[in-house]
Formats: sequence, C-alpha cells, structure tokens
Amino acid sequence: MWNLNLIVKAVKIGEVRSWVSKKDGSEHLVAEALVGDETGTVLLTLWDDQIKMVEKDSVYEIRNGYTSLFKGFLRLNVGKHGSIRKSSKVIEEVNHENNLSERLHQPAYWFSPASRPFRRRRRRR
Repeated sequence: MWNLNLIVKAVKIGEVRSWVSKKDGSEHLVAEALVGDETGTVLLTLWDDQIKMVEKDSVYEIRNGYTSLFKGFLRLNVGKHGSIRKSSKVIEEVNHENNLSERLHQPAYWFSPASRPFRRRRRRR
C-alpha cells in the first residue's frame, strides 16, 4: 500500500544496528519500532535520522508512508518521500492482540517475477 497517512503511538523501540548498502557501500543505521493504535500494531522501519525522532509512548503522524514485505512479514515505512512528526492527538490504548507484523503474508502471484504462468514465445522468421 502506498500514500498512507496514519496517526500511531510508539509502543516499543528496538535496538539500533548498522547496515552497509550494497549499492554504494555507505553505512546506515536502522531500527524497528512497534507502533499502533486501537485497531492493531505493526513494525515501523526507521533509518538514520528518523531513529532519533521517535520516542516510546509518544504519538506520531506519518504522512505518505507505505507498506512492504520483509521476508514475508509486513513493515511500515516512511521512506524518502514521506514524513514523520509528533502529533498532539492522544491514543489511550493500543491493540496488541492484532500485530500485523507477526503474520506471514504471501505476495500476490502476479507480483512475484519468479512465477510467470504464461510466457510469450518468440516467433522464428
């Protein structure tokens, strides 16, 4: 899903670890925060400067976020075109029973490049 606008509460922030980009060899920091609201929770992936912005038990507004699957598990991302900022809204309770990042999700069959049931054949001339 793309272009998600949400208001969530940070429940738990995981440990910060370093990651080296295969593309250009640069080193980045990455952490995962469990965020949610009354409907459920999901893991939010935080990169570099975003890690310092998020604090436990604070409420945030995510603009233009998106979801992705990491090893079959759902992740919420802010990305370079999205934003995250503190919100003045209050979220009293967070539903821990419905953690969307704990369920294994299967991508749609047409999304996976490995499964192409119909292939075009080239005509010989």
